[in-house]
Amino acid sequence: MTAVAFKVKSKNGQQILKDLTSDSTVGELKLFLSSIADVGCERICVLIGYPPKPLDISDDEKKICEIGLKTGETLIVEEKVGAVTKPETSQPTKPVENGVASHETIGPCRPGILMKKVVPSDNSCLFTSIGFVLNGNVDTSVHTLMRQIIAMEVASDVDTYNEAMLGRPNAEYCLWIQQPSSWGGAIEVAILSRFYGLEMAVVDTLNAIINRFGEDKNYGQRVFLLFDGVHYDPLYLEQSDGGIQTMFPAEDMDIYREAEQLAHEAKSSRQFTDLNKFTLKCMVCDKFLTGQVEAQKHAKETKHTNFGEV
Repeated sequence: MTAVAFKVKSKNGQQILKDLTSDSTVGELKLFLSSIADVGCERICVLIGYPPKPLDISDDEKKICEIGLKTGETLIVEEKVGAVTKPETSQPTKPVENGVASHETIGPCRPGILMKKVVPSDNSCLFTSIGFVLNGNVDTSVHTLMRQIIAMEVASDVDTYNEAMLGRPNAEYCLWIQQPSSWGGAIEVAILSRFYGLEMAVVDTLNAIINRFGEDKNYGQRVFLLFDGVHYDPLYLEQSDGGIQTMFPAEDMDIYREAEQLAHEAKSSRQFTDLNKFTLKCMVCDKFLTGQVEAQKHAKETKHTNFGEV
């Protein structure tokens, strides 16, 4: 019999469920998850892994070790829709002193769970993602304005935005970035960070790091973008009342650490794009290419520089 502990994410924030053992039953686990998340036992849905997948907790008599749970895992607790609520008396209101389990809060209880909003892979995913964290909705047309903003900024400062930085002449870049097939990256994030006056934290799941744009500007707000090596998606906080939050105070390090954990979980689950194996399409000649090296070779040989996601 081995002691186990889990990190629990629910609408009530993040907490630690500890002092369970491998011999504890699914029913006991559900009882304490019910207390933490304020959800009746019969309505609990548990997700694990990255991306999160449902955990089978249908058999209350099974032991935790029999359903594949391992100590240290993160459990996301959600509420099933349409189920009947049990009386509140069926839920424990505090940890059991001499029982199997207890739970404690990690710092201040912050409502909500950091989630990824999937946006289309249409070569403008960066701009759509930034539009989402700005406005709270997916609008695939925002890329046109953002591309124009970037082109004007680059054209206005030819010394900073020289060929060495851009990889092509300034004027050529300004025409290129305004094409719908052109991808955005670090240069574009940095420009839009300054334009909107926001720190943009790019959560890199390939390297399990966060690259911060605008961190030296003392901006009051921070937004998060998830990057898997090729594609960008925005991150948001799903709140208990059904609303979402996409901007966070720059001093909120709890949400920053949660984003860091998301990056590590994604990398450990290999939720990133292998740059040596992903497929691209040359938007000039329609040739399909495998991997970054092959795409770079094609660009050098043909001078074709517009590639699309496949």
